[in-house]
Amino acid sequence: MSDQAAPAPDGANPPAPQSTEAELIAVRREKLAKLRELGVDPYGSRFEVTTTPGELRANFQDEKKVRIAGRITAIRDMGRSVFFQIGDVHGSIQGFVGIKHLPDDQQDIWKCLDRGDWIGVEGETFTTRTGEPTVKLESFTVLSKSLRPMPDKFHGLADRETKYRKRHLDLLGTPESAEIFVIRSQMVAEMRNFFHERGYLEVETPMLQSVAGGAAARPFETHHNALGMPLTLRIAPELFLKRLLVGGFTKVFELNRNFRNEGISRRHNPEFTMLEAYQAFADFEEMAELVESMVCHLAEKFCGGLKIEHKDEEGNVTRTIDLSRPWKRANYHDLVKEVAGEDFFDITPEARIAKCEELGVQLSDEMEDYEVIQQVFEKKVEEHTFDPCFVTRVPSELIPLAKVTPGGKTVEVYELIINGQEISPGYSELNDPDVQRERLEHQAGGEEEQLVDYDFIETLESGMPPAGGIGIGIDRLIMMLTGAPTIRDVVLFPLLKKKE
Repeated sequence: MSDQAAPAPDGANPPAPQSTEAELIAVRREKLAKLRELGVDPYGSRFEVTTTPGELRANFQDEKKVRIAGRITAIRDMGRSVFFQIGDVHGSIQGFVGIKHLPDDQQDIWKCLDRGDWIGVEGETFTTRTGEPTVKLESFTVLSKSLRPMPDKFHGLADRETKYRKRHLDLLGTPESAEIFVIRSQMVAEMRNFFHERGYLEVETPMLQSVAGGAAARPFETHHNALGMPLTLRIAPELFLKRLLVGGFTKVFELNRNFRNEGISRRHNPEFTMLEAYQAFADFEEMAELVESMVCHLAEKFCGGLKIEHKDEEGNVTRTIDLSRPWKRANYHDLVKEVAGEDFFDITPEARIAKCEELGVQLSDEMEDYEVIQQVFEKKVEEHTFDPCFVTRVPSELIPLAKVTPGGKTVEVYELIINGQEISPGYSELNDPDVQRERLEHQAGGEEEQLVDYDFIETLESGMPPAGGIGIGIDRLIMMLTGAPTIRDVVLFPLLKKKE
């Protein structure tokens, strides 16, 4: 939000610059008490508006009577005249008030206002000599008195932990952060439109499940007291969405919250947003085309084109991602060979472990051979792939819910890698109940009762049509499209360790 001029440190009558936060709060509480003495409710009530500050600025016309409401984000007190900025996350506009033209009681009320307070303004628009769209205040209403000072207008929050722990302050002091979340909301709405226009039905499936299926991940566990049974928060909605395919829903999608009781990193939050979609009579190739079309559509609509710049904290461009079509397709084994050697799949498992040591790829003792290979892929291929790449012919051990390709060693899937991380997997869905049972039981490794959803397998026995399916990590997609360096920058309230 731009200002006509630099604001005073904290309002119309700011305390000394060296004041502590406690002193600033004390001054604001005195003003709060003064407002009540003047018969003003410091926390207002309904205020009818004709437009918003952002809309008014975008469609500005002189000599127009308006009623707007917003937060005071800047004040320049010139004695008898005051310029101020009023706005919200969608934008702001300059206001002007001639103090001597206000009634005496209104002058006293105005003196109680600070940067950060919410007010309603009625007035007439005009353009200043410097060309700034402005509202000349004729009357105002106090809507909410802010008792704590806003973050520094020009530097925002310097401490990243405070940025995530107190998101409201980040949104107040860092317009770039607010813009990311506005864009995120608009992108999610556009994704819904994208699927609706293609005949998909949006559905909702359970978040509490008796068996955490649809992915290999550690779930959060809970207990339902009335039924006396253990439950888990879902790790994926896949098995319930496939039940709908069996029930005759041929095109479905769900925007959902998933929960995985695993690590936290710049790419992982235990609670995250996914879009999953399933289309009967399709395969993974058709779903790949669908995802490519959607991501490019979002980039062109919200990012100004197919070149996405990623910048460091100083604003220097560190990487440019090129989403130009067509996107690359590549074989999983070929990509691994490029980084680990042409003979990597011909040597013994023990030799592969030794090769990983040479490559600097860390392993754990309990990893099976296919997991060792996957670790090489993740660390040496995935993390270094920034432009879009559909990785195909993935080992069947990794994905038990997809159809096996002829020969039985790989599955009909793609894994879409962009910006060094998986953005979307897509499958030709396995619909043979006997093969599905066998593969899920093999994955469970002796814990079938806890890990295999036999009710789902029974559902498949009623007949699921061949289908293509996709998952899209919304948080990671928004990271890539907005240039955000960490998932915490695109999740409004990321999970943080409790402050001691």
